Amino acid sequence: MVVAFLGTTILSVVLLRFVPVYFTPLMFIRCAEQMADGEAPTLHHEWVALDEMSKYMPVAVMASEDQRFLLHHGFDLKAIEEAVEHNKKNSRKRGASTITQQTAKNVFLWQGRTWLRKGLEAYFTFLIELTWSKQRIMEVYLNSIEMGKGIYGVQAVAEEHFGKNAGELTRDDCALIAATLPNPQKFSSKDPSPYMLKRQRQIKHQMKFIPLLPQEGEDVDKETVNGGIYKK
Repeated sequence: MVVAFLGTTILSVVLLRFVPVYFTPLMFIRCAEQMADGEAPTLHHEWVALDEMSKYMPVAVMASEDQRFLLHHGFDLKAIEEAVEHNKKNSRKRGASTITQQTAKNVFLWQGRTWLRKGLEAYFTFLIELTWSKQRIMEVYLNSIEMGKGIYGVQAVAEEHFGKNAGELTRDDCALIAATLPNPQKFSSKDPSPYMLKRQRQIKHQMKFIPLLPQEGEDVDKETVNGGIYKK
């Protein structure tokens, strides 16, 4: 059973290094939840290559979700330390999940906070970082992340909320989309609340210190990335 588990999971991760991810467990879970509530299931999703997206979209999600994405190997130890210290002193808890961890959860797992799921998330995060490039991780993340009710991926949200293609999104659009990611079921980039507009301004400011995602095969200039992050 262990050999079968390792074989199938490693093969799945390697395969999805090259094959588009058209469906995720969360998509099916949300459809089931909608039907349980007596609603017609809705699912808007269209795969689009990374180079067909706005260049600002990766920058916006790095600024919002994972500013050390280009530096770490799946786990941001500094962010974990900061979250632990914050959570000791505050009732409102802070997470330290990286974009790679979120990709592992979205593509291979289910929602939840059990130790089993967290353990599997760490396992898939390790495999993804081992076999995928940062560009591929970002591509899959931006195609699979929930961005609204029944909306998954940047192309779907661009069409549904902005009437555009993913490549036409402006810097402001991308910052607003990123602002909703903590809870896209609650927050909307189509009808943003004052709180969302405030978050958008904060993310736009953070984006000034985040470099564009390098092209596939290009080396990451770690001095530039590290210097930008710590200039704030």
